[in-house]
Amino acid sequence: MELKGIVPRTWRKVKRILLIMFIAQFVYIILLRWVNPPITLTMISSWFSLWGTDKHFKKKWANAEDISQYAKLAVIASEDQLFPDHDGFDFKSIEKAMKHNQKSKKIRGASTISQQVAKNVFLWQGRGWFRKGLEVYFTFMIEKIWGKRRILEVYLNVAQTGDGIFGVEAASREYYFKPSINLSREQAAMIAACLPNPVKYTVVPAARITAWRQRRILQQMRNIAADPDIAALIKE
Repeated sequence: MELKGIVPRTWRKVKRILLIMFIAQFVYIILLRWVNPPITLTMISSWFSLWGTDKHFKKKWANAEDISQYAKLAVIASEDQLFPDHDGFDFKSIEKAMKHNQKSKKIRGASTISQQVAKNVFLWQGRGWFRKGLEVYFTFMIEKIWGKRRILEVYLNVAQTGDGIFGVEAASREYYFKPSINLSREQAAMIAACLPNPVKYTVVPAARITAWRQRRILQQMRNIAADPDIAALIKE
């Protein structure tokens, strides 16, 4: 009899906890539409990894209007050229990546900027199906609640841009000793070039692969700059 009573009570408590957690995360998503995320799990992990080294953790927030249009254009050219057009997911790229990963040991990703923001702000790094499922949920939510401009602004501030460096503003000051609003086209492309692997793809001194990616990004920036949706999105 006691066991029969304990199970329902435990289940009610679990449901109450799950409901509170759901409401809390929903409120947090809405809050971040206007309030800048203070820190992320990726930042915390990076901070701990620098412990005992001569490197320092750096992050500095910059509002969208204080970031160069070149930086906005560069990350779109580098990471997600369909960003203004999709609802958070690029299904053609996902399909191509899945086919590639079935045949190759070198894993290819297909995450959009929206997916990267969902992962970086709300989740941890990893490839498990549970984390991927949460990523889909958070991507859907920020697309509906935040909108493209806010997603891009957050991305430019939480993306890792070096070993212990987060955000375009921190990268601009660390590598070029100036605020990101003053970044040149070439400098913005160089920072964007490091995004797939910001520890390995060094900006200063520029690794060979970073310089190679920069040239490709500069070309793509020229190709997409005239797109009216992209032009409207990056306008200060």
